[in-house]
Amino acid sequence: MTKVKICGITNLEDALQAVEAGADALGFVFYARSPRYVTPPQVQKIVAQLPPFVTTVGLFVNETPQRIRSAMAEARLDVVQLHGDEQPEDCRLEPLPVIKALRVKDAASLDGADRYPVSALLLDAWSAEHYGGTGKRFDWQLVKQLTGRRPLILAGGLSPENVIDAVRLVKPYAVDVSSGVEAAPGKKDPMKVAEFICRVRNA
Repeated sequence: MTKVKICGITNLEDALQAVEAGADALGFVFYARSPRYVTPPQVQKIVAQLPPFVTTVGLFVNETPQRIRSAMAEARLDVVQLHGDEQPEDCRLEPLPVIKALRVKDAASLDGADRYPVSALLLDAWSAEHYGGTGKRFDWQLVKQLTGRRPLILAGGLSPENVIDAVRLVKPYAVDVSSGVEAAPGKKDPMKVAEFICRVRNA
């Protein structure tokens, strides 16, 4: 079954509604230039009130290992997501599991993907202005060259309207959505979240 991560959580209400709707993982953005930016103390308060068996993910962009480890410990999160220009050597943060995001513009964007020593690759749409959360999608056919080699998380422009097609075509380990289920940047629409998860389960 394809897993679902709801990213860009900024408040407890959205977190609990996503979990109630069946989300497997929640993502928190520690990138100050994002409209979904949160601090470790804010996240720790949210995480402390979550039920068990929900995976929590901290998203970082071009951050130092020291600050990543500090934020993860303070917020008490499970998994690191590197969403910037990190190189393979930047992904060694043992014992923390790491997801590396690759921004896909064309087939060449995936060259060297196997060099990353990570638990999973997240594939997002390329943007010249932003590191994710743009609502843009990329050509999903490009993912086929990586399918089966390691867990793949599909992101970028996903919504309740297109996620069934995405899951059936790509067959990813998980899907990751942020802006596609929002009422406004940083505020989730509970109906969209529930519909998104329902459609993934039925794909």
